[in-house]
Amino acid sequence: MAGQEGGLGRSRAADARTPTWAQELLDHLRPTGRDVRRIVAWLAETLHGTASLQDHTGTLVAGTRLPLDEGLVADILAGRIASAASADEDGHLRLVRIEQPNQASAGVLAVARPAPFDRRASDILTHTVQVLELLLRAREATAAVRRLKRATSDLRLAILQLLMVEDTVSARRVAAGLWPGLLDTETACVYVLEGDAAERDRLVEECLGVTGDHALVVRCPALDEHVIIVATADAAGEALRSLVDRNPGTLLGGSSPQSLARTATAYGQAVSALAVARVRPDKAAVYAERHHPERLMDPAALREWTARLLRPLDTLPHHTRAELLATTRLGLEFTAVSAAKVLGVSRNTVRARMERVESLLRTDFTDLTVRATVHLALSTQVSLADGQGEHGGTPQARTRLGDLLAGPALGTWAQELLGRLDGDARDLRRTLRSWIAAGGNAERAAQTLAVHAQTVREHVRSAEPVLERRLIASGSDLYEVVLAHLATGELEHPVLLRDNPGHPDAPVHG
Repeated sequence: MAGQEGGLGRSRAADARTPTWAQELLDHLRPTGRDVRRIVAWLAETLHGTASLQDHTGTLVAGTRLPLDEGLVADILAGRIASAASADEDGHLRLVRIEQPNQASAGVLAVARPAPFDRRASDILTHTVQVLELLLRAREATAAVRRLKRATSDLRLAILQLLMVEDTVSARRVAAGLWPGLLDTETACVYVLEGDAAERDRLVEECLGVTGDHALVVRCPALDEHVIIVATADAAGEALRSLVDRNPGTLLGGSSPQSLARTATAYGQAVSALAVARVRPDKAAVYAERHHPERLMDPAALREWTARLLRPLDTLPHHTRAELLATTRLGLEFTAVSAAKVLGVSRNTVRARMERVESLLRTDFTDLTVRATVHLALSTQVSLADGQGEHGGTPQARTRLGDLLAGPALGTWAQELLGRLDGDARDLRRTLRSWIAAGGNAERAAQTLAVHAQTVREHVRSAEPVLERRLIASGSDLYEVVLAHLATGELEHPVLLRDNPGHPDAPVHG
């Protein structure tokens, strides 16, 4: 008896150490084990048979395909019967309906085994069906959440793209459905958060958490490491700064407050502020409202010159004109590829629109002085649309670019700005001037200077922190420096047909 009791105790101890089929099945519900294919494989192994799971279209989801009666499968999928069983000389077969959240997408689990389905086998099959239904519901719920997040993300991007082309009315209509009141404001700030591209989804969620319903948070379509935030609440800036503090390696650049119609301008400011944030201890910076050249020009003369330069576009339908102006403004601020991604169009579309503007203005955007001049006109045009810069005296008749650049205030600003480069023994000022004259092409500038192209690039990069402006990347910072060279006479004024009263294509003096 003693020996028998000892043997029974050892057997029970062994059973306690060996997982039962129920425990094994429950293990498949652990976060690391939730795999439908693994469960179906486990079921086949446990029942010493073959198992298959197919969806409502007949596609094999998991397991090994079995020859099944199509009519029987159709009855189960239609809900006319919940299960079926059959037996022949080859073995025994069970078919069970797998319920899905969407009743139209039910599945069928089939198990074939040589031995009959006893109570144990039936229990295993029944509980496995329950686990599969649970996992499939969870997977569908997860997929639904993922689809909703993707749709919401796409909607945010669409709103941003509408703001970028100054269609604030449509942007407000789209936003009102999901975020009532988000764009019920006249002004907003744009922030750009830069971080590891692999961490962007997490950073987006954090941005949404700290800004709530007071900001439009968008994954930048042009740069994978950027998150764009259009914030309408003053507290958003501080909240985003706290996010930078919690995430080492991130940078934050912010714009000054701008009207919603100037979202593209604010975006450019935020990207420019990132360059300053890189050297700041707190890794955050807001665009400084420094002396911009257009603010040092005679406002009335600037308005008259801008209206005349852009007059060829006035013959276009309003929508076409606005589309061309917005695309050109972004195309001058960024590369055609980046502008295309931000606007949600192809780069060929961006280039085609800019070429049309070139044709209408009868000018050439490959010339940096032309780009800077047209950018000045487009920025002024946006300011006029905002109601800014409407005060001033009576404009002179037919103001030319030279008249705008001849003011003493602008000359003082230009000399001070470029004079910062004089302290460098490498003659950065000469290199920068040659590089601009070569259209920003380091190879052509190097030929003019009889140096290596890499030397030109290094000099231009060295000038950036001295001037506190981005130069390598095209944009408003570079165009300010170009205008400074034009104001000091270090570069020739660009040929603008409508700016030259002596040209046969220019309008007659009125």
